Amino acid sequence: MLDFITWTADPAIFTIGSREIRWYGLAFAIGFAIGYMIVERMWKKEGLPPAWIDSLLIYTMLGTVIGARLGHCLFYAPEYYLANPVEIFKVWEGGLASHGGTLGIIIAIYFYSKRVSHKSMLWAFDKLVVPTGLVAAMIRLGNLMNHEIYGHATDLPWGFRFIDNLHAWRMGAEPVFTAPSHPTQLYEAACYLMTFAISMWLYFKKEAWKKEGLIFGVFMICVFGSRFFIEFVKNDQEPFEAGMVLNMGQWLSIPFVLVGCWFVWRALNNGKLKIEN
Repeated sequence: MLDFITWTADPAIFTIGSREIRWYGLAFAIGFAIGYMIVERMWKKEGLPPAWIDSLLIYTMLGTVIGARLGHCLFYAPEYYLANPVEIFKVWEGGLASHGGTLGIIIAIYFYSKRVSHKSMLWAFDKLVVPTGLVAAMIRLGNLMNHEIYGHATDLPWGFRFIDNLHAWRMGAEPVFTAPSHPTQLYEAACYLMTFAISMWLYFKKEAWKKEGLIFGVFMICVFGSRFFIEFVKNDQEPFEAGMVLNMGQWLSIPFVLVGCWFVWRALNNGKLKIEN
């Protein structure tokens, strides 16, 4: 039988002056770099203009960061951030919401489709979501290195004991460990990697991109469906969620799952779903 895992990883890889280079940032960058190479393969497969890739990357990155930050501020702590709007811009202090990032990407792809590709939004989404599962998994590994977004206490042998006083520990204090907890970062990372594998199979082996909306719909069901269930063992992100039957993350996941189901149904029944921009 395995013992509980005492997690003592330092969030920083090294420090340059007063600036830290963190595992979280490295994981995020690696995910985007590999994702870019995958998209390049798609472009070659379909014979698309290479210039569209760089534009897609810029639109996607802006949509992700802006949407994720605004999502955290408006979904989880609107009173504080509306009263202190300058705090919204302090992204380096943490606070990003995946649901907000998803909405940000949707808005970004709307403008990308209008100004760059002049194709349907689903045409772009079916390509963009393929590497997104990998990027999401890398981000959750970054959360693991940061000792954040873990779950409820557990007596399961793979429970992680995280450092509760991380900042003080890094300043030289003795570590104070949490009770063994669900490593929900790893649960989500595993689900996202599975989603990534399914998306790659659908695109490159089954050529599901020929049925607009199918890959996008499957992605939405897998990512937000798994997120819905994992939230049952994840700690609340904000105090107001205490006592809620479903927390904010679960309520926000439900419409994304339903949208995914609708797109899969339409793609399988209509062959090709056309949406006017």
